[in-house]
Amino acid sequence: MDVTRTEVTPRTRRGAARFGLMALPVVFFAVFFAYPVAAIVARGLQVDGVWRLGRVVDVLAQPDIRHVLWFTTWQALASTALTLLVALPGAYVFARMDFPGKQALRAVVTVPFVLPTVVVGTAFLALVGRGGLLDGLWGVRLDTTVWAILLAHVFFNYAVVVRTVGGLWAQLDPRQEEAARVLGASRLAAWRKVTLPALGPAVAAAALMVFLFTFTSFGVVQILGGPTFSTLEVEIYRQTSEIFDLSTAAVLTIVQFGAVGAILVVHAWTVRRREGALRLVDASLTAGRPRGAGQWALLGSVLATVAVLLVLPLAVLVQRSLDAPGFAYYQALTHADGGTFLVAPIDAIGNSLRYAAVATLIAVLIGGLAAAALARRGAGRLVRGFDALLMLPLGVSAVTVGFGFLIALDKPPLNLRGSWILVPLAQALVGAPFVVRTMLPVLRAVDERLREAAAVLGAPPWRVWREVDLPIVRRALLVAAGFAYAVSLGEFGATVFIARPDNPTLPVAVARLLGRAGDLNYGQAMALSTILMVVCAVALLVLERLRTDRTGEF
Repeated sequence: MDVTRTEVTPRTRRGAARFGLMALPVVFFAVFFAYPVAAIVARGLQVDGVWRLGRVVDVLAQPDIRHVLWFTTWQALASTALTLLVALPGAYVFARMDFPGKQALRAVVTVPFVLPTVVVGTAFLALVGRGGLLDGLWGVRLDTTVWAILLAHVFFNYAVVVRTVGGLWAQLDPRQEEAARVLGASRLAAWRKVTLPALGPAVAAAALMVFLFTFTSFGVVQILGGPTFSTLEVEIYRQTSEIFDLSTAAVLTIVQFGAVGAILVVHAWTVRRREGALRLVDASLTAGRPRGAGQWALLGSVLATVAVLLVLPLAVLVQRSLDAPGFAYYQALTHADGGTFLVAPIDAIGNSLRYAAVATLIAVLIGGLAAAALARRGAGRLVRGFDALLMLPLGVSAVTVGFGFLIALDKPPLNLRGSWILVPLAQALVGAPFVVRTMLPVLRAVDERLREAAAVLGAPPWRVWREVDLPIVRRALLVAAGFAYAVSLGEFGATVFIARPDNPTLPVAVARLLGRAGDLNYGQAMALSTILMVVCAVALLVLERLRTDRTGEF
């Protein structure tokens, strides 16, 4: 009896500790994610208090809604195909070539992915809009065509393909392809029959991720699409804020939620395939100096692509913000005109920094506890389900989250509709999964025997964490906090619903300025976007400086 109790007690203690760590994250996600989403489902399927499943059919039967669904899917497929076409050569260059400035170029490629979608949309508006560098190129106004949206999506997702596919490509043993060449296969045939099948799961995972990001695109389409082009995200926002048809917006949210769920299931399957058995080698051993005219030409074309597609829009954005003499657009940010804002636009900078700081604290607390629970040994099916739950906010539309906050958190005991805390709560929902994914690999690397030894010596759990875990994960914790801060700064989809008029964030302020006519408003939008871009770029540089191999990839 005593022996049995001795064997069971440590396991019971570990289980109790895990569920204790999970308690706060579970409550947080249940209240601020599951409950708002459930409220949206209820709102969409009820008519005059009566549940009607046919309401979904009624909404989807509308011609304008079918057009939105078609465009959302079509532009996501086109954006994904175009991104793969443009980015796969870059993935090869980073995987197989070694050249001066490679690390700096990698940072340049990564910057667009961490930029807020509002900045991306504004940068391409500056490039292809009226008076832009490419305005009227070949006799076509690009800002009135879908090409502006597609190019902006390629700009935003280029790093996804380069990092996902290039990371695996760099670890594939090149001797397998060389063996095929020795047996008589041409270079193209060897690549098609040996390398491409091995890269297939990574390419599929990258394509699905790009498709997910573009399918739920909001900021880019909101700015560049105008009245002509509308995705599900934009239509949900329009139905809510302009037409005030919450029922239709809720139905569209349900449709999007189902589509995103299916995409995430397929993505999880491709990731499991990618983790299958492959002959991998040290990535530092597979890259070499470019050889021959073909490789040098490929490197040159990739450098030209990065310069034109990634650097040029941001450079034009900065240039347009300086069009007025004497930094007039920046100076105008210090004055409130009583129209667009109740406060001076410059106040949005302070608001964003404060909101992001609070959101980071919440995200680190929730994500850190969740990562600590997941890192403990003996995780069962319930814990793995909890891990999947943590990732849902990344796949579910930010507009859905903001809309859910709007309709669910407006009555006691959760009457938060007029509270400032809604903004950092929404931002923390997006930041917490990044904290989990950054800290989890490091926490799993901590030797469990160190924790057990400290416990045997009488240390309480909080002291075990302080003396054992914290020194090991401190750097990862800083990286996670920095990344959550950068993500929170640029969050737009949810914030645009819940930010108060007297406390706008930077992305919301940019969108409102672009929504008003006049060169001064346009110039101020460019100036605010430039400020936001610089803040996010600085955050990325700090992260790259802090990051180690043990903190994983973003």
